Amino acid sequence: MKVGNRHVRSIWLESDGWSVSAIDQRRLPHDFVVVRLTTCDAAADAIRSMLVRGAPLIGATAAYGMALAMRADASDAALDQACKTLVATRPTAINLKWALDAMRSTLRPLPVSERTAAAYSFAGEIAEQDIAINKGIGRHGLGLIEAIAARKKPGERVNLLTHCNAGWLATVDWGTATAPIYLAHDRGVAVHVWVDETRPRNQGASLTAWELGHHGVPHTVIPDNTGGHLMQHSMVDLVITGTDRVTANGDVCNKIGTYLKALAAHDNGVPFYVALPSPTIDFAVDDGLREIPIEQRGPEEVTHMTGRTADGRIETVRIVPEGSPVANYAFDVTPARLVTGLITERGVLKPDRAALAAAFPERIATAAE
Repeated sequence: MKVGNRHVRSIWLESDGWSVSAIDQRRLPHDFVVVRLTTCDAAADAIRSMLVRGAPLIGATAAYGMALAMRADASDAALDQACKTLVATRPTAINLKWALDAMRSTLRPLPVSERTAAAYSFAGEIAEQDIAINKGIGRHGLGLIEAIAARKKPGERVNLLTHCNAGWLATVDWGTATAPIYLAHDRGVAVHVWVDETRPRNQGASLTAWELGHHGVPHTVIPDNTGGHLMQHSMVDLVITGTDRVTANGDVCNKIGTYLKALAAHDNGVPFYVALPSPTIDFAVDDGLREIPIEQRGPEEVTHMTGRTADGRIETVRIVPEGSPVANYAFDVTPARLVTGLITERGVLKPDRAALAAAFPERIATAAE
């Protein structure tokens, strides 16, 4: 997608053929900084510190981390250690484990002398596959937006609401929830996006608004608790979020606050869709509430906020009283009953086992291994 007038991906292989560069998303929206990753540990730290974030991008970064590990040492022990290091970085997003399992199963049978080249090649394939998947999500989600636009009066916009950042910054390119939006905008459909700020890390206000602005998509940033009010007053036509994991039965695990948006949408008759690439489906899990591990992050994400001062300095300030305990659950689970449909690269599906299994039988086989 665009940064200024230039096409940029969130992660890419450098011209030297081995080092990997990624946008440091911790520095957005105030500074556009590119960080060069040269070791597996650096890739792991990038995931852990949320230099990169978003389930698909985490998977791609982990794949490149494996390639960096193989460049340093392609032995069986190093392969196992790299997987162990990378899988421990973020527990909730299933794409991480999916990418590492795919890399290990590809590399393990190969002679040590062939593993480095194969690792880079397969990591590149994972990145390109992510882009192709997201384009497919965009094509299938576009129909939902166009159908609403067809019912609008001349000059009226399609108002969408999204939560957290499921844009191209959360993937390699295009995004999941934003792919239909970008495609609709590029085709001349009048769209407007309500952007949840998404406390405590403000991925909506800092990232989604930044990327929509650079691409020229009309949008408005709102406090997290505003969505229900907008839906009550018929100011939201469609909700589209991303997800970090979808269970075999269609439960959706996504950034904290998604469940509340789904409840508000259900109460007001607003369609609630979830955009997901197939690697995000976890056929090994049935009950999202009981089986998905919910990451709890550090209290400083809640107690402190970072921004630009009037004189241009980037400062971090404390907003919570000293001594007040903090709970920082990073994700919640939206039951399938509240989900209108799942937008995938193979179509818009019902949020249930039968629909997911019919569309992605190969994912069932992978989960059974």
